[in-house]
Amino acid sequence: MKTTARGGGLETDPSPTRRASSGETGLLFALALAGIGLGVALGLPLVDGTIHEIHAPGGWTLFLGSVTGLVGTYFAMVMVLMASRLPLLERALGRGGVMGWHKNLSVLAISFILAHAVLTTVAYAQISKTGFSHEIGVLINTYPDMLTAFIALGLMLLIGLVSLPWLRRRLSRENWWLLHLLIYVSLVLSFAHELVLGPSFVNHPVAQWVWGLAWVLVGVAILVYRVCIPLLRSLRHGLRVVAVEPQSNGITKVLLEGQYLDDLRLQGGQFFEWRFLTRGRWWQAHPFSVVDLQGDVIRLMVKPVGDFSSNIAQLKVGTRVWFEGPYGNFTVARRARDRALLIAGGIGVTAIRGLLEDLPAGSRPALILRVTSKTDLMLVDELERLANERNGRVYILSGDRTSVDLRTIAGNIKDYRSRDIFISGSPGFVEAVRDVFLQLGVHRRQLHVEPYSI
Repeated sequence: MKTTARGGGLETDPSPTRRASSGETGLLFALALAGIGLGVALGLPLVDGTIHEIHAPGGWTLFLGSVTGLVGTYFAMVMVLMASRLPLLERALGRGGVMGWHKNLSVLAISFILAHAVLTTVAYAQISKTGFSHEIGVLINTYPDMLTAFIALGLMLLIGLVSLPWLRRRLSRENWWLLHLLIYVSLVLSFAHELVLGPSFVNHPVAQWVWGLAWVLVGVAILVYRVCIPLLRSLRHGLRVVAVEPQSNGITKVLLEGQYLDDLRLQGGQFFEWRFLTRGRWWQAHPFSVVDLQGDVIRLMVKPVGDFSSNIAQLKVGTRVWFEGPYGNFTVARRARDRALLIAGGIGVTAIRGLLEDLPAGSRPALILRVTSKTDLMLVDELERLANERNGRVYILSGDRTSVDLRTIAGNIKDYRSRDIFISGSPGFVEAVRDVFLQLGVHRRQLHVEPYSI
């Protein structure tokens, strides 16, 4: 393991300056709304049922089936909302936080909805005094919209199966993206039976309208922020590929040129979902951080880590580009202190480079680049120049994973407790470095992370 320091000197114990965080306010607001919604979902069966109904044959089981169904569907609603790119959620949670919630809620939603299907079938079997498998046939053939509901359940279970880590790793990002869209198909297929058969909705028009309106609003959010705004922005800015230049170690530099790009209000550290309009690839969106924006030219640096990124060097000059974004709260706006420690692992340096450029003059940043070998370094000359302009220092930490003690990262910067710490790299690297600083007593609010995965 080797450590190299370059650049100006660093002072210790700077006076921290606390900045108000709109993200924290937004997070509290979002959590409050989510809590209210969950309370309503839990309360509907309680208001609807009676003691006599609960104590009747199958009553308790049917009650639990109703609760798990409503809660599971509510989790699914919030899961979809998390994928809407709603600006409030993006600012409050960041892209990693939003997608973390989306992933965790999908597991909860599928689990609760499966429990709902089992409990409800058992309840009707108890009421009819028949077997479980026989009751499934009765429900499908007798009750309206139950066939589509069972198809929806099958699709959800398929999504749950392919989400298992050992199977997920065997799927390309493109195939996974197509398969995971089935969760939205399943939600559409299951919607009718909720209102037609759900005890909390039958003969309760107000509950039906509120539940339906909630889903409509979530759908509108998806339509506006995932379709309409990206489409209008893409048409207005007219991005095209103007250069594709192979770099060392398989990295490819891609330059995009458009118009009115200052209107995007891009901040260093943010990224876009890029859609290159080529045959067979136009439907795929891929997240890449912006290295920098110079006038009307955007620079990307792409590492070959997937099917698409491995072939990006084959892009033709003139290819049109549509995009969503900018996304992410991995920006200097998250700082609560005057000084920052920036840590980049591998391709995570692209986000760090943009963030470093946004730091003010005289901010004395400390930058640590973690690489397996110095031949893997990228943008190092630019990083040293930007750090020197801010009277900062660049450290290069090289060596294989087994020989590098991550505590060395903290050991290089003696005043790390008085700095905001920004960490970008692979999910494993980000988690490991964050854990080191937490163990060293750094407050969680000082840690800002951007896991980089394709």
